[in-house]
Amino acid sequence: MGNNQNGTKTREIPVNQFKGFQIGQIEDKEAGTGCTVFVAKDGMCAGLDVRGGGPASRESQLLNPLMSAKEIHAIVLGGGSAFGLEAANGVMEYLEENDIGYDVGVTKVPLVAQADIFDLTVADASVRPDAKMGYEAAKTALESPNYRDGNYGAGCGATVGKIAGMDTCMKTGIGSYCVQTGDLQVGAVVVLNALGDVFDWKSGEQIAGLRTEDGKKLRSTMDYMKENMQVTENKFTGNTTIGVVFTNAEFDKTRLCKIAGMAHDGLARSVNPVHTSADGDSIYAVSAGTLQADQDLVGAMAAEVFSEAIIRAAEHAESAYGYPAASDL
Repeated sequence: MGNNQNGTKTREIPVNQFKGFQIGQIEDKEAGTGCTVFVAKDGMCAGLDVRGGGPASRESQLLNPLMSAKEIHAIVLGGGSAFGLEAANGVMEYLEENDIGYDVGVTKVPLVAQADIFDLTVADASVRPDAKMGYEAAKTALESPNYRDGNYGAGCGATVGKIAGMDTCMKTGIGSYCVQTGDLQVGAVVVLNALGDVFDWKSGEQIAGLRTEDGKKLRSTMDYMKENMQVTENKFTGNTTIGVVFTNAEFDKTRLCKIAGMAHDGLARSVNPVHTSADGDSIYAVSAGTLQADQDLVGAMAAEVFSEAIIRAAEHAESAYGYPAASDL
């Protein structure tokens, strides 16, 4: 909580206080994968900014300002890499059954965007989010929203610090952080699955990432890369940090794409290295209200809440699959 010069208080609020969308999460803990689904019954305006070199995504072009679609009906954050994109089919099935989507006369077509992390090396590579899991997550979102930080949903198989392989990485998860200043609300949900290290953006302290060979302490991914300067075409495994920033302010798709781009500043403050060829870093921005607010203020706040959500994704994770979490160190 803080104050600006005019005395307006900024306070943290729960993610479930945001109106306009609801969140459902399903995970397979044994297999180490899952999905997190944002559903907007009445549609939501959304933008997207992709900075990583290896994204696994679906319907990204719908969010291009040049495309005609003004709203979408769901966003899926999933595991399973490109295999997990099947989850959106289940989301579409559930939404169509519930008369949610773009009316084409003979039915309603739900517009569903999706981005996935690579979690195949965590537990069971043969199990990925599928249409059944997507269906259940969408149903949960509308009937009994269950969002939680930690090893849930798409964060079930998330890890960081993988430049030297999985033996010295750490367990992370999904995290959220939302604030309100006056009537303005801005929040973020992040699935933290980076190649690099995680830092507290205010203190600069490393809180997760690459571990020493004995596994007991943290070390620098950047230092490791400098010491091993040979060209590496395949950096051991896929990564990707994905997330959604949202606000109750009203913006069109063009402005939301800019806000999503500004939110990447928060990712860059908290993860290093970031936006590599081995990451698929993607951020959606969603307008879930009608409040009039300054675009640059919302974008700057989006960067801050994204940074804080990254910290929550690291700190709320629990050790699993043989990988320690930040709380263990």
